[in-house]
Amino acid sequence: MSDHFYAPLEVKFADAGTPGAFEGYGAVFGNVDSYGDVIQKGAFKESLREWKTGKRLPPMLVQHGGWGFSDMDGLAIGKWDSMEEDDTGLKVSGRLINLDTERGKTIYGAMKEGVLDGMSIGYRAKEFALGTKPTEPRRTLKKVELMELSVVQMPANGKARIASVKSFDAAFWRAVEEDLRSDSKLSLSNAAAVSAVAIMKKHLREGGDLPAPDLSREGDEAAIAAALRRNIASLK
Repeated sequence: MSDHFYAPLEVKFADAGTPGAFEGYGAVFGNVDSYGDVIQKGAFKESLREWKTGKRLPPMLVQHGGWGFSDMDGLAIGKWDSMEEDDTGLKVSGRLINLDTERGKTIYGAMKEGVLDGMSIGYRAKEFALGTKPTEPRRTLKKVELMELSVVQMPANGKARIASVKSFDAAFWRAVEEDLRSDSKLSLSNAAAVSAVAIMKKHLREGGDLPAPDLSREGDEAAIAAALRRNIASLK
């Protein structure tokens, strides 16, 4: 199971040199996240060694790739040039790519203006200790497998996005359910389609690290159903 850990971006763009180059911390040691987890120094050591053995680093995404509403969601927005632990946390430096495209300009501008103001790692917890007292973290992560490192909006901004999702009526979500049921490849029962939509709505209501899509355009219920189909098919 994959988890996510937020950290303040505190990004610094280079004043000169490569356009879109920046540095910051992807995770901070000793900082309890919104899920009650804290990362211990040394937790990334083994995973970083494995990535570097393969002569690469985890992908740089935006919002953890979202829900796959388009073929661009899971596409890397840049490349990490360095990633290492120091006394503070997971220190990273990288650069954005495709700055001449609309997507690249939007991401670059949002980061420079402080709107896209967080970083979050996608990981699998391989070794951890559970807290035994109310004052202790839920988990102390001792060893994690890094999957990706995303540029994200902070959770507080995520809650603000959810307000618009609540305005969609029951008919909208029934249309999504019907789209899922009609897919012969999935062969979903009535209950399974309702359950899939319920999970989607729950994630959107709670905000977290999932971006709420712009669903105001006609036909976007089909886009949601398509995204759900891709995720259900991958789980199968």
